[in-house]
Amino acid sequence: MVLKYQQIQQLLEQLSDELKSLQLWQSKPPAAAALRSVEPFAVDTLAFHQWLQFVMIPRMQVLIAQRHPLPDKMAVSPMAVQVYRGELKIHRNLIACLREIDTLVTGVDPLQAS
Repeated sequence: MVLKYQQIQQLLEQLSDELKSLQLWQSKPPAAAALRSVEPFAVDTLAFHQWLQFVMIPRMQVLIAQRHPLPDKMAVSPMAVQVYRGELKIHRNLIACLREIDTLVTGVDPLQAS
């Protein structure tokens, strides 16, 4: 399990780097109220890349640091495909990284499952 946590941490770092390379990384967080959304991916208050940076990455890092169980269901990459459907080539590395995280966490590739 420790190896799995290490692999996910590396993928989260890769995801952060990819967001930066796409110039989607923000230096300032959104308003606190925007981070309290209860909608999936906080679609009502955040852009997808903001959700990745300010919600998903920090939550996953806490789970890893505290060695808490990882989610048994997780499918972020299909949402990325949907969000970036008009720019798949530009975002392919971001989507690939999310796909690896999804697959490593759950053991299922959500872009192949149907």
